[in-house]
Amino acid sequence: MALLRLRNTKGPNAAEIERKIKRGNALRQGSSWRGSRGLLALLLVALCACAVAAWLYLTSLDSDITETLARRREVISPQPRVYSVQCSEDYENYKRYPGCTPQKCGRAVTDGVVTSEEAEALRRLAERGLALAGSEGGASILDLHSGALSMGKQFVNIYRYFGDQIMDVFTEEDFKLYSSDSSYPFFTTRDVRGRIQTVIAETFGLDQTLMYLTKPTFFSRINSTAAKTQHDEYWHPHIDKETYGSFDYTSLLYLSDYGSDFTGGRFVFMDQNGNRTVEPRSGRVSFFSSGSENLHRVEKVTWGTRYAITVSFTCNPSYAISDPSLP
Repeated sequence: MALLRLRNTKGPNAAEIERKIKRGNALRQGSSWRGSRGLLALLLVALCACAVAAWLYLTSLDSDITETLARRREVISPQPRVYSVQCSEDYENYKRYPGCTPQKCGRAVTDGVVTSEEAEALRRLAERGLALAGSEGGASILDLHSGALSMGKQFVNIYRYFGDQIMDVFTEEDFKLYSSDSSYPFFTTRDVRGRIQTVIAETFGLDQTLMYLTKPTFFSRINSTAAKTQHDEYWHPHIDKETYGSFDYTSLLYLSDYGSDFTGGRFVFMDQNGNRTVEPRSGRVSFFSSGSENLHRVEKVTWGTRYAITVSFTCNPSYAISDPSLP
């Protein structure tokens, strides 16, 4: 009987202990779940923060412009608007030409060199030439000096490929417009080139007789079509002196208007303390020394078509090119 009473007295205690154990386990499991849930919430917050940071970084590639050097609606004339920068050491790696090799560097914008009528005439010339072919992607070029024309995913020589048919596209009058002929009623491209050369020389204190037109000098047409080859990927940051070697001074003559003919497509100088942009305007000339002091890119065109001419100059006479002429 004593043993039976002992078992009976232990029974209720054992049951109570078991209930406490189960309750403790349940509490620990709940605590563990709450801890896991808290950790999961922290991970989700961290992932969201990373996603937001990545989004901000990606959108900042085109939204971090800290200064607009020239807006489309303003007219910068008669004097160019000049922004001086310290020359890079790039030019030390090339033969120096006193009176031409950059000693004073920077970038400048002017609307007082080329008239809107001249720009419109040159745009029509570009449109006719580029209508012959064009890239499958969003960027096409026409180089009347070398004959290079974008066609699909490659380039062809416009003079050899089309032969005598080219006379149905361009005329002597077109090349008088593009080249030098004082009898033609418009200022000529050579005259335009000469005026661009003069304003660059005056801005940077050069002897313009020691500057030479160099390749590539070409018309460009850019739209929002997706790139098909690396030649269509015009938007990457680059340095002209490193890309082309012969360049000492780069200029762009815009043949269409930002905001009305196209969106995107602004020219962006990428400085260490922020980006600085030029909004294209038909007839506007933007020019700059070609070294790494002027790292730059072009925004992707998002709508419409952007036309321009790149006119480049070298100090090395062995890289000089002549004006184009019909075969």
